[in-house]
Amino acid sequence: MGRIEKQVSEGTTKYYWYPGDKREWKRAAVSVGIGLGAFLIVYVMTRDLLPAVVGGTSVTAGVSGLNFGRRDARAITTFPSLTGRAARLAAVAQTGRAAWRGLVHGFGGAAAAVLILNLPHTGVIADWILPVVPAVVGALAHQAGMLLEQLPQAKPAATAVPAGEGAK
Repeated sequence: MGRIEKQVSEGTTKYYWYPGDKREWKRAAVSVGIGLGAFLIVYVMTRDLLPAVVGGTSVTAGVSGLNFGRRDARAITTFPSLTGRAARLAAVAQTGRAAWRGLVHGFGGAAAAVLILNLPHTGVIADWILPVVPAVVGALAHQAGMLLEQLPQAKPAATAVPAGEGAK
């Protein structure tokens, strides 16, 4: 949970609470900025809103999914054991953060689908396939982010020697 402090007077300070860290909000802003850049590039190239919106929202969903996946992988490794009251409270806090990330990720995919469906195009591809592209890209990027976060910790597998060759 983040906090902004504002000094109102000499003895009074107002605190504004927001979900997440400032670092996570910066990453979200970067992913939206990259998505807007992709939107502008595709729109300038095609002069059509449908591919530009699909491309921009897909890039945003991909970068956000990668960030969410990395964050979820880090959260899993720090998940406390459930022995003791303090550990259970920490687990509830971790679960709340994961639920917040899931809510934001799900809302982003749904908002992209609604945005794409409301564009002035018709047809099976525009109405049924393209609206789900950003959500699929975001979900795949989430899995990739989780894998990328775990790769440095992975140990190389020992090479097995076939039974007949080990005795020589």
